[in-house]
Amino acid sequence: MNKLIYLDNAATTAVKPEVVEAMLPYYCEKFGNASSIYSIGQESKEALENARQTIAGTLNAKTEEIYFTGCGTEADNWAIIGTAEAYGNKGKHIITSNVEHHAVLHTCEYLEKRGFEITYVPVDEKGLIHPEDVEAAIRPDTILITIMFANNEIGTIMPIAEIGAIAKKHGVLFHTDAVQAFTHLPIDVNALNIDMLSASGHKFHAPKGVGFLYIRKGLKLKSFIHGGAQERKRRAGTENVAQIVGMAKAAELAMANLEENEKKQTALRDHLISRVLTEIPHSRLNGDAEHRLPGNTNFSFQFIEGESMLMMLDMKGICGSSGSACTAGSLDPSHVLMAIGLPHEIAHGSLRLSLCEDNTLEEVDYTVDCLKEIVARLRAMSPLYEDFVKKQKK
Repeated sequence: MNKLIYLDNAATTAVKPEVVEAMLPYYCEKFGNASSIYSIGQESKEALENARQTIAGTLNAKTEEIYFTGCGTEADNWAIIGTAEAYGNKGKHIITSNVEHHAVLHTCEYLEKRGFEITYVPVDEKGLIHPEDVEAAIRPDTILITIMFANNEIGTIMPIAEIGAIAKKHGVLFHTDAVQAFTHLPIDVNALNIDMLSASGHKFHAPKGVGFLYIRKGLKLKSFIHGGAQERKRRAGTENVAQIVGMAKAAELAMANLEENEKKQTALRDHLISRVLTEIPHSRLNGDAEHRLPGNTNFSFQFIEGESMLMMLDMKGICGSSGSACTAGSLDPSHVLMAIGLPHEIAHGSLRLSLCEDNTLEEVDYTVDCLKEIVARLRAMSPLYEDFVKKQKK
């Protein structure tokens, strides 16, 4: 197969042509600053508010509860630090999990150095958080629970409804990093008792550099970026109208086809998982097989190293990853794989292949065929595998 096969959609996605088309007028023709009172500026302001309404509709939120940001990381930082600053006089205890994205974990570490206490709730061998562990961690001084909607590495979907109900019962604010889940799973912030939600456009075929934070009306969240009066005086900086319009268009397209896309991706995902586990010995699926993002697969292959697999797949025109894109280049094993109990040597031999609705069965089959060949070749060069085979023959 001569074309590029892109199977790293959890890292980023291609911008859809319809999204680019929607954005283009706001670069050249309708370039006005949304804060300006003349007509070309008001055109931008109208586009901004229409986009806000579109995003709100995807979550069953109010239009005024959507705040545009530069990315999901900014949204996570704002939700967590903003809550700490606004409610720190009530308490200095925050609950999170040990498999969160580093945008959450490093923000919590930042607050720990400033006098806050963080409880890191563990996960089981499938990467699932048990709601009773979250409830047991709540203290009189707990001000925030921040748990991701679905894990970016192993795809496990967390019991958000149960955690949201626990947070509401105890009067604790609940934030979820939904960067991997937004537009891939149905989300109703009211039904799930979510107080804050972060998302990032480039995970659902919008451009990089734009995201949003949902903040439930009535929350006294502190401003994160100071300056002008944009975003109802809570997030200063001239709005990136073109990219916000693009994000709203991408969300609209995704939500219109959510059920169809989910069905297609799940079928491709399950086919990929079945072939790998059946045809490649000493392989395992990481994450929950049932409560899993439609497009996510994550495998560990014994006796080999993940980076070598990635380079050899790249030579075949296949793009994958060994974990989170934000930790690429790190020699440390994935904190998520360590949290689910994998030893270092197996965690280092992991591969994440993440699908989108544009992938095909032909691409999946070609990938598995190449992967079988690559794993066999790498194991043939592995002293660990050689020792294993010798022991098996005794």
